[in-house]
Order: sequence, then C-alpha cells, then structure tokens
Amino acid sequence: SNRILTPSIMGFDSLFMLIQTVLIFAIGTVGRTQLGTYPLFLLELGLMVVFAAIMYRWLFTGSGLSLHLVLLIGIVFGTLFRGISSLLQRLLDPSEFMVLQDSMFASFTGVDSGLLQISVLIIAVATVPLVVMRRRFDVLSLGRDTSISLGINHTRTVTTVLIVCSVFVGVCTALVGPITFFGLIVANLAYALCRTFRHAWILPISVLLGVVALVGGQLILERVFAFDTALSIVIEFCGGLLFLFLLLRGSIK
Repeated sequence: SNRILTPSIMGFDSLFMLIQTVLIFAIGTVGRTQLGTYPLFLLELGLMVVFAAIMYRWLFTGSGLSLHLVLLIGIVFGTLFRGISSLLQRLLDPSEFMVLQDSMFASFTGVDSGLLQISVLIIAVATVPLVVMRRRFDVLSLGRDTSISLGINHTRTVTTVLIVCSVFVGVCTALVGPITFFGLIVANLAYALCRTFRHAWILPISVLLGVVALVGGQLILERVFAFDTALSIVIEFCGGLLFLFLLLRGSIK
C-alpha cells in the first residue's frame, strides 16, 4: 500500500556505501582487489539481504506494527550508516578515497559480464515465489484484516515478499551501484498505465518499463547527449520530480 518504499529510504544505499568504505578502510584498495570480484559481489549481496531479513523478521513478528515503522527504522539505519561512512572516509588516504568515489554512483556501462550472469540466475530463482504467490498479492491489496479473513497468512506472506524484494535490490545495488528513484518511477508508471490492480499484469509491465527506461535512456544518452552525462543522474532528477509531484498531489498516505 506504500509507493515510496525506495532502497534509499530503507537504508540499502547507505549500507552499500558503508560496506565499500569499511572494506577499503580495513584492507585497502590492494586487499579489496585481491578479494576478487565474485566474492566481493556475494559479500555485499549477503550483508544487505541479512540486514533486511533481520529487520523484517523483528518488525513483523510483533502485533500492531506497520510499514510506517519499517520506513522509520530504515531512515534511522540509513542515517547511522551514512554517519559511520562519512567518519571513515575522512580517515582514508586521498588515493583510496578516489577509488571509493567510483562506487558512490551507479554505472550501467561497466558491468562485469560474469556478475551479470550470476545476477540473472539469482533474480530468476527469486522470481519463482513471486510468480507462485501472484494471486495472493491481489488479496493482500485488500488490507490486512480482509486478507487474514480470506485465509492469507499476512505476516509470513508480507515478510517473504519483502525478503525477495531485498534480494532484487541487493543484486542491483551490488551490480551497478546505488540508485535511489528508479524503482519509484517504474512502479508508479506501471500503476498509472495498468487499469487493473491484478499483479499478474502489473509485475510484467513493471519489468518491461524498467527495460525500456534503462535501454532507452542509455540510447538517448549515447545518440543525443554523446555521453555528456550519466543515466543515473537523469533518473535521480526525474525521480525526485516525480516524488515531489506525488507528495503534492496527495497520492501517498
């Protein structure tokens, strides 16, 4: 029921930067390189998923807890992670800080092909429970009390969905870097284009919109702007405008 649940608000971007900063602070750029691309990718993904799993399990095992509390705690964790990262970055050697800066912004052009194959496999496996539970999502959209009365285990289903979403977000963030508003744009465009709330239509349309946005945006940057700017900057700008528009219109409750 909440359309502003972005990775940045949940603290995933801040956690990703904290992992990068701690690694360089602890073992340096040489040690980070020796660690290897694949172990580093799996380490980042594992830490982000474990963080989400612990937080969701703690929040949804009690009574009277809502998604608003998840958002609030996500913001608190994000602020904490950014503060620790900022402190450690001030203690880094300037040359190591320059290497760290490359991880601060999303890059869609320098993705490792091997990591891309692993990411596709992980996402494909994580998509299976969503396909199986697609009809339950329609029931969940009726509200907690209604879905429970219709036989849905609300707590377990919502927790499963959020964990799967954390896998998606973790894979994308570890693969290309942190980006805040891309999911906000795609999700709200999918809801606007779909004249139905059936997730059997909303989910594939969201996927197609994401592909069109990334590939089309990269094509425009290449052919029109000659790579004078980064796609992530354009997405952040458009997403920020959409975020303000939704707030001012009163669509988010």
